[in-house]
Amino acid sequence: MSDPVRPVPTNLILGFLGVGKTTAILDLLRQKPEGEVWAVLVNEFGEVGIDGAILETEGAVVREIPGGCMCCVAGLPMQIGLNQLIARAKPDRLLIEPTGLGHPSQILDTLTGEYYQDVLKLGPVITLVDPRKLEDPRVQDNVQFRDQVAAADILVANKTDLCTDNQVHAFDQWAARLAPEGRPVFHTNHGHLSVGWLDGTAALPEVSEPHAHHHHHAKEGDTPPPPSIHENPWQLVTNRGQGHNSIGWRIHPELMLDENAILAMAMDDRLQRFKAVIHTRDGWRVVNVVDGAVTILPGEPRELSRVELISAEALDASEMDQLLRAAAGLTDQD
Repeated sequence: MSDPVRPVPTNLILGFLGVGKTTAILDLLRQKPEGEVWAVLVNEFGEVGIDGAILETEGAVVREIPGGCMCCVAGLPMQIGLNQLIARAKPDRLLIEPTGLGHPSQILDTLTGEYYQDVLKLGPVITLVDPRKLEDPRVQDNVQFRDQVAAADILVANKTDLCTDNQVHAFDQWAARLAPEGRPVFHTNHGHLSVGWLDGTAALPEVSEPHAHHHHHAKEGDTPPPPSIHENPWQLVTNRGQGHNSIGWRIHPELMLDENAILAMAMDDRLQRFKAVIHTRDGWRVVNVVDGAVTILPGEPRELSRVELISAEALDASEMDQLLRAAAGLTDQD
């Protein structure tokens, strides 16, 4: 257990949407020294908190800040979540996973500010990059992506097993042109990170657009809890911002979904991400779809099913809701 006067070693794990941050944190949790308590503060663009449910499977103490970008709520909501997590877990290490659609500058300002200077010890910021995405000029022009890269103390090419040799070589050339010179750069796949990379101190370089998110309205106060799943067994929630849209569902666990229907829904080519922790007729499943690649894993029983999709274009929430209701064997009247 942590000494209460010793600052908690803390690391940010950054990366653009779908790069594999949650998988990387799961891998780090599996390397946790025996007897230590690790905590994770996770922020998702969507409203239903699927990443937190997944991370809890590795025994971490998890606190979620759903429903937007952590950097937009880096004031009171983030501090409330962080304070509650530290008080609850008394962690030996804290990992923070902001949304892939966010800027890190205001988060770093909060973590290194006067309030936390004796509470947290900020270690190296790790940013994951999918080398294949560098071929899309819209990614390199994206201010969130540039700021995540600029904030990195360690830059990691993830999913290299899915890349061609030319794509990996192009990543290395791109990384070599970045400032500062000599920044550690690694290759990996399946989100495997060395636990030794967490040790050290963050350099805190200036990001490219430190005020990029000042035009967003921060949320005031803590996020109100969702309705009881027993009183409202089918909950549809949406979110918009940073050029993306999310539709999410919280579903009573007694409503079992058809796995094939879920996969058909997940493969809609308009979606950038599809994530779910669901009770199917064949048991609990964790479903993750990125760039057409599908991962399905068995899951432990949960207090509710959660489904979330993220797209760049606005989708008809009623249309998607009808598809999911059909997967649950429900009609519009149910």
